[in-house]
Amino acid sequence: MRADYKSETMDPSGFVLLGEYLPHIVQEIRYYSTYNFIGDRIDGYEEPCALLTKEAARALKGVAGEMIVHGYRLKIFDAYRPACAVRHFVLWGIEDQDIRMKPYFYPDLQKQDLFSKGYVAKQSSHSRGSTVDLTLLDMRTGKELDMGSPFDLFSPLSHPDCREVTEEQYENRMCLQRAMVRNGFSPIDCEWWHFTLKNEPYPDTYFEFPVSSEYLRR
Repeated sequence: MRADYKSETMDPSGFVLLGEYLPHIVQEIRYYSTYNFIGDRIDGYEEPCALLTKEAARALKGVAGEMIVHGYRLKIFDAYRPACAVRHFVLWGIEDQDIRMKPYFYPDLQKQDLFSKGYVAKQSSHSRGSTVDLTLLDMRTGKELDMGSPFDLFSPLSHPDCREVTEEQYENRMCLQRAMVRNGFSPIDCEWWHFTLKNEPYPDTYFEFPVSSEYLRR
């Protein structure tokens, strides 16, 4: 039974390479880099590319089309996240005392608070393949819209409904959220950048295969 489960979760056939499916997006895959809340490249990220289920990618294409009309492009920070990456997060939280990235990503929290407050989960919807972390890029300036807090800042300031940000920052968040919701995604209450497809195709499956264009083409 376990062998069948493992085989199922290593199967990437229901996924697409988002940069090929949506060539106008911008990608900054943070967990491939060392600029993230841990400070190291995360397990399972073999290439700086975004993978997503075909259904979620199709819905995101609708968002991208809407945003281009308004002069914005989608910028992707993370999409499919292997289950081994989530285990990396958990082991870091439990066993590793390294807090070198605390000033940048969780300045007002203890490491353990990231789990108890729901900022980092022991099982992530990202591993089901239909969750995406993103923002909007202004095509005139080439800069991200000001959302009032950066990606992966674990703070009440990053809650979508936080009113401690300016009106412009709040409206930028709502612009992204409205477009995502219209196209079938659901937000969460603690991260303005995080959305999951409502009718995700694999609601009970957590995939293990690496973030790799080569693996996807096998």
